[in-house]
Amino acid sequence: MRADKTTILIFIIILFHAVGLAGFAIDTLQQFFLQIVPFHLLLMLAVVFLSHQDIDPKFVLFIIVVPLLAFAVEWVGVHEHVIFGDYIYGQTLGYKWNGVPLIIAVNWFLLVYSTGTLMQNVHLPGVIARVITGAFIMMVLDVFIEPSATRYDYWHWQTPGEYLTAPISNYLSWFAVSAVTLGIFEAFRFKKQNAVGAVLLLAQFVFFILLYWI
Repeated sequence: MRADKTTILIFIIILFHAVGLAGFAIDTLQQFFLQIVPFHLLLMLAVVFLSHQDIDPKFVLFIIVVPLLAFAVEWVGVHEHVIFGDYIYGQTLGYKWNGVPLIIAVNWFLLVYSTGTLMQNVHLPGVIARVITGAFIMMVLDVFIEPSATRYDYWHWQTPGEYLTAPISNYLSWFAVSAVTLGIFEAFRFKKQNAVGAVLLLAQFVFFILLYWI
């Protein structure tokens, strides 16, 4: 039964990323699909919850700590123009509190969880190796996210009167924040999870790489 459930959840991940990619590619559908980006992320959050084995107090605490920490980092980034650089959020990620979309906390959680579960299932020598490798993977993913993020009004890099590409500090900070949050993931000592997290991470890579070429 668990294998069947995992297969269904993996199918949902692949299907909705493929449909989303098609929606972004078709001009007449693009605006609608941009509006439902937050709902897509919430669906992926539901998939993670349904796939996670043994939901216990440690997991519940983890899903509180990481989104709150991520939101706090984003708030500082937006208002103090430090950590990632000088940027503002657009409209695609939906409702914003004090300039920061609430859904960005969900996005960080999904990335940390999917990367963390992938690292659990590869044979690396210890926690430090898993954290560093995972943080590097998340940083590389951001390299592919950035062009589409500015193109589709997720967020914009700016100086007065103009928009720019992401600065080097953004990628270095992505690595650092990813390492800290993955360290938290490791500290909560989750049991090994199934393939859903790894598939979600791979789907994100494929989605943003292909979106770049559309």
